[in-house]
Amino acid sequence: MAQFSVSEKPLRNFAVEGLEFDERKLTARQTEISFVLENLISEGGNDFYNYLCWLGLSGQPNIMVLSSLKRYYYDNNDLKNIGVLVSLKKLNQVTHLESFIHTLFRLLPFRSSFVGCFYNADDNTDGSVRKLPGKVFKRLFCEEGTRTGRSITRRHAVNIMENNGFTMKDMTEINGLTYFWAQNNRRLGN
Repeated sequence: MAQFSVSEKPLRNFAVEGLEFDERKLTARQTEISFVLENLISEGGNDFYNYLCWLGLSGQPNIMVLSSLKRYYYDNNDLKNIGVLVSLKKLNQVTHLESFIHTLFRLLPFRSSFVGCFYNADDNTDGSVRKLPGKVFKRLFCEEGTRTGRSITRRHAVNIMENNGFTMKDMTEINGLTYFWAQNNRRLGN
C-alpha cells in the first residue's frame, strides 16, 4: 500500500486485482451515466437496473430517471434529447396516468424509450383468492389497493401505451413487479 503524507494528495490511479482504474480517463458523459444508474439502483433496486441491462438500455446516452420520492418539473427543452426515460414511480401510483403517458408522448423524441413498472392486478386474482369468502376477499383487495393504488393489468398497460402513441416492446415480471419497455412513435406534427 502506498504511503503518503497528509500534505500530499494521493493519486487516484490504483489497481484492483489486475484492473487498472484512472479517474482522469472518465469523460463527463460516463460520469453522468454512472451517477444516474447509481441513483437508479439506490431508489429502484437491483431488479430495475438488471432489467435495463438485460434490455441493453443501461449504456444508452441521455438516460433520465424520474424519482418516485421527489417531484421535479420538466419542460420540452429538458426532455428533447432524452434517449431513455425511467420512471421509478409505479404506474399504479400515478394519479392522472392517462394524462402522464400522453404528456410523455408529446415531449419525448421519436424512438425514445420509456421504462417503468407496475403491480400486475392479474397476479392478485388467481383461483385460490377467488374462493375466499366475500368479506375476506374484500379486505385483502382493499389492503392491496392502498399499497398499489389503481388496478392495472398487462392488457391495460399495453392499451394505455398504445392509445397514447407508444409501442410496448417488452413486459417482464421480476419479483412481483411487472417491468415494461415502451418506445415513443411520435412523428413530427403529432
